[in-house]
Amino acid sequence: MRGIGDKKWYPYAVAACIAVAFYVILSNLGSITGALLKFLSYFEVIFLGGIMAYVLNPLAMLFNRTLFSRVEQEKLRWNFSIAGAVILLIAVLGFILGTLIPQLVDSAVVLINNMDGYLASLHELTEKWGLSEVLRIDKFINSSGDIAKRLQTYFTQNASSLVNASAAAGRSVVTTVIALILSVYMLSSKESIKNGVKRFLRAVMQERTYRTTIRFFSRCDNILVNYIVSSLLDAVIVGVANALFMAVMGMEYIGLISVVVALTNLIPTFGPIVGGAVGAFILLLVKPVHAVIFIIFTFILQFLDPYFIKPRLFGNSLGVSGLLILMSVLVCGRMMGVPGILIAIPLAAIVDFVYKDVLLPALEKRKKRRNR
Repeated sequence: MRGIGDKKWYPYAVAACIAVAFYVILSNLGSITGALLKFLSYFEVIFLGGIMAYVLNPLAMLFNRTLFSRVEQEKLRWNFSIAGAVILLIAVLGFILGTLIPQLVDSAVVLINNMDGYLASLHELTEKWGLSEVLRIDKFINSSGDIAKRLQTYFTQNASSLVNASAAAGRSVVTTVIALILSVYMLSSKESIKNGVKRFLRAVMQERTYRTTIRFFSRCDNILVNYIVSSLLDAVIVGVANALFMAVMGMEYIGLISVVVALTNLIPTFGPIVGGAVGAFILLLVKPVHAVIFIIFTFILQFLDPYFIKPRLFGNSLGVSGLLILMSVLVCGRMMGVPGILIAIPLAAIVDFVYKDVLLPALEKRKKRRNR
C-alpha cells in the first residue's frame, strides 16, 4: 500500500499550505508582533530580574572568593556574597543620587540662566571668524530670549502629560525594586536553577551534544561577563580621567560633562564622538579656548582608550575585527536602537566565536568524512 507521502499531490499541498501560512503571517506581522510584545510584557519583571541577577553574579562570585572565603558553610557564604553585592550596588546608586545628580542639576540651572550671555559670546566669536552668515546664530539668539516663558507655557499646557509621565516613572521604580528583590532570589537559587537546566538538557540530548552545548554557553557567558565588567571599568576610568583633566585646566561643568563622556563611552564606535561633541559644545558657550583644549584632550584620550586601556581590561576574549564590530553596531542599532548598540560588541564576539570555533571545524570535519 502506498503511503500518503508517495502521492504526487502531497508535497505540493504542503508547500501551498506553508506559502499561505507565510503570507498570512507577513500580512498581519504588525498585529502578531504587537500581541507577542504584549504577552512578553507580562514577564517584564522576570526578565529584568534575570538581567540584574546576571549582572550582580560576577560581583557576588568575587565576594565569595575573597571577602567571605573564610565562611565554611557554602550556602551561608554565598548568601553573604549576594548581600554584599546588593549593598554595594545600592551604595553606589545612593552616592550617585546623593552627590552627582544635585551637581548635574546645578550645572544645568546655571547653564540655562547664563544661556543669553553664552549665546552672545558665541555670536561675537562667529562674527570674528566670519561664520555668522553660515551658522545663522542671530536667528537662534532672537528666538531664545523667551526660553523661560516658553518653558512655563509648556509645563502649563502639558500638566496632565507630566503627571502621567511621573506616574509611569513611579511604576518603573517599583518594577525595578521588585526586579531587584527577584534577582536576589534567583542568585540564591542559582545552583538549583543551573542543575535543573543541565538535567533537562541531558535528558533531551545525546551526551556528546550536551557537552558541546554546555561548552558553547560557558564560552558565551565568559564573553558577556568580561564585556560587562570591562566596559563599566573602562567608562569609570575615562570619566575620572576626563574630570581630573578638566579640574586641572579650571574648566566649567566638570560633573555634567564627565558623566556624559563616561555614559556615552559605553556606546561602541559612535559614543565617544557624541560625548566629545556635547562637552565641546557646552564649553564653547562658556569659553571657546576651553572647548578647543577639550577636543584635543578627547582625541588623545580616545586614542589611548582602544589601544592601551581596553586591551588590558578586555584581554583576548573579544579579539574581534573592527569591520565586524562596525557591521554589528549598525545592524543591531537599526533593529533595536540603543539597547542593540550596547550589545553589539559581545554579540559580534559570540558570532565570531561560533563561526571560527564551531561552524568552520564542523564543516571541515564533514568535508574530511566525505573525502574518505
